Amino acid sequence: MNNEQTAIRIVYFSIIANASLALIKWLAGFFGNSYALIADAIESTTDIFSSLLVLVGLKYAKRPADKNHPYGHGKIEPLITFMVVAFLVTSATIIAYESIQNIQTPHKVPKSWTLIILGGIIIWKEISFRIVIRKSKQTNSSSLRADAWHHRSDAITSIMAFIGISIALIFGKGYETADDWAALLASVFILYNSYLIFRPALGEIMDEHLYDDLLEKVRKESVKVTGVIGTEKCFIRKSGMKYHVDLHAIVDGTISVKEGHNISHQLKDHLRNEIPNLGHVLIHIEPNE
Repeated sequence: MNNEQTAIRIVYFSIIANASLALIKWLAGFFGNSYALIADAIESTTDIFSSLLVLVGLKYAKRPADKNHPYGHGKIEPLITFMVVAFLVTSATIIAYESIQNIQTPHKVPKSWTLIILGGIIIWKEISFRIVIRKSKQTNSSSLRADAWHHRSDAITSIMAFIGISIALIFGKGYETADDWAALLASVFILYNSYLIFRPALGEIMDEHLYDDLLEKVRKESVKVTGVIGTEKCFIRKSGMKYHVDLHAIVDGTISVKEGHNISHQLKDHLRNEIPNLGHVLIHIEPNE
């Protein structure tokens, strides 16, 4: 199974998980008198739509290169990530607004059984985060990484809700709004995580240099090719799940143009065989002076 198929399967997993948990949270929050759980459900609901966006983006990114997109369609990934971040910011804003409204409105203490629901949710969302983040690293997918952080944000809001409800139950009358304050604090965590997701995607779409380890590996592999004396300039940029490389290779200045051309093809083939997830590899031959 290739990276694209792996990523798509993981997104389906996220959609099903988020839909199930959103329903559980809405019901538990409504019947358990907990706005923190309802706030949690709001985030899970937005997670469903953001995961659908990721799914659409991944399927679009799978399209092969064409006349108008010679480097493929991978740049859709960071664009989708921006949209996912927008969903996160929107949900955080809604949660913060509703929390403030509820803090000012007298209401009942949450039911104690909501803690059991939250405990299960926290464990499941953390497991989901670890599954999806591992696959995002395996596939080099920025939008899948954003989807993983949705799971982590969900776990954080659930932890805040757990703490808030526990305070309300332990201290009783006068502390009914503790879970509302917890939801408000959770919205701040969500906004912070939104920035952590947004920043790498911005670097990707701006072709920011972020790949020192990969650059070093390209240089080491290059000199293993017969005829390559060394390397000069090397630029790497990411598009979707692929890395495109522009490399200046140094060869003997006395060889023929044809020999230099053959070395460049051998170098390109070697790099693509030895380093996974390379896309276009452009080799410029430099004479050794």
